[in-house]
Amino acid sequence: MILLGLIIIPAIAGIISFFVRQSNWRRFILVLAAIIHTGLTLSLWWFLPVSFYGGWLMLDNLGLFFLSITSVLFLCVSIYAVGYFRQETTDKIQDFEEDAFFTNAPEARFKGCLLLFLSAMSLVCVSGHFGLQWVAIEATTLASAPLIYYHRHHRSLEASWKYLLICSVGIALALMGNFLLVVAGGEVLPLYMQTMIENAAQISTPWLKASFIFFLVGYGTKMGLAPLHTWLPDAHSEAPSLVSALLSGTLLNCSFLGILRVWQVCVASGNGAFCQELFLVFGLLSMAVAAVFILGQKDYKRMLAYSSVEHMGILALGMGIGGTAIFGAMLHTLNHSITKAMLFLTAGNILRVYKTKSCDEVRGVLRVLPVSGMLWMAGFFAIVGFPPFSIFLSEFTITKSALDRGMTAVAVIFLALLAIIFIGMSRSFLGMAQGDEPEGIKRKTESFLCLLPPIVLSIFIILGGVYIPSALSSLLHEIAGQLGGFLTVIS
Repeated sequence: MILLGLIIIPAIAGIISFFVRQSNWRRFILVLAAIIHTGLTLSLWWFLPVSFYGGWLMLDNLGLFFLSITSVLFLCVSIYAVGYFRQETTDKIQDFEEDAFFTNAPEARFKGCLLLFLSAMSLVCVSGHFGLQWVAIEATTLASAPLIYYHRHHRSLEASWKYLLICSVGIALALMGNFLLVVAGGEVLPLYMQTMIENAAQISTPWLKASFIFFLVGYGTKMGLAPLHTWLPDAHSEAPSLVSALLSGTLLNCSFLGILRVWQVCVASGNGAFCQELFLVFGLLSMAVAAVFILGQKDYKRMLAYSSVEHMGILALGMGIGGTAIFGAMLHTLNHSITKAMLFLTAGNILRVYKTKSCDEVRGVLRVLPVSGMLWMAGFFAIVGFPPFSIFLSEFTITKSALDRGMTAVAVIFLALLAIIFIGMSRSFLGMAQGDEPEGIKRKTESFLCLLPPIVLSIFIILGGVYIPSALSSLLHEIAGQLGGFLTVIS
């Protein structure tokens, strides 16, 4: 019943939000549904179900991990959303085309789609059938597209259509992967995940390899792996910052989970080495593409989007290296989600005051927005992997694993790309934070509700670099073993 509640409660709350007229009630419904969802998710850490409804719904350690990230980040975003909409309504800014729309925005549709988005992502995490998971991932596309179009500008319309078209092509390729997986299993094995993992020896190897390629390319499109990432910079740049936080912190993870599910079948059937080679190629390519575009990027939201492409590449690289790097990849999934969500929420605070996404036009953030400025700099040091922030630990684990497994060239390329990305991002972040504020920009009072979520997330970012709770460490160890990694890792 808990698994159904995770799907049904936000869906019902979303439908109700479409018909509620008062904005305060819509905001109340959004936060209440998020709190209930997080409470149910946390209860699963003590009462983890195995399988329900004949295997259609399933929650193992891997699913619980991704579900927890999704639920906690959505709660943070929902709290931020209350302050975000309240500020925009109060300000009544009319001289900036994106801000001017907020006073007459269809907030009801936005809140409804936001909750339906949570429902679809929850279904991705608890699906026990490859076909059902495909439906859920497609549902996340349909629920999130209106969120990108929220500003109703021609650029946001273009970004929404680009998102729909490119991700739909990816989803179609993933559907072909499901068809090939049916052929690989024959008449004996249905598409239930646990059944296919337990009987992987009966699966046809050539068809399974072909299926994995389609899954990797299909879901990799929505995950943001290069060269399939082209929707991501536009969508992140034009969507409201709280939507960008969810797209980068949770949506990309759902697509990654879809790839990991078929990866489990491949590992169980003895075809893990084939998949690792593909992961290595896509991982390094994604990092290289991100490095090139970050170097000359003048839009700070697009820069954060290309940073997401980089970190999706790191996840793929960790899976490709194998061994303890799989532990590092799972830890990096958590670290990136928290850090990038914090950065996008902080970017929203900056955008509201400066009314521009140009790095060159934003100066003196530490003077104008002292708290957001400090969060912006903390997020910068975290996202580029400085110690003692959490991303340093996961990137260090992946690098060490590559060296331990004799992949010196991979480790060198990995570190070189990280250095290039650091150079590109440091120029923008440091320039925005320091210097004198532009003419007409004065120090602003920052909304508590818009500061609380990124502050809380920043605390997790710092603590995660020096201490991993035993419960989380045990879960990550079990997931690493579940995905074919070694268990001799940092604890």
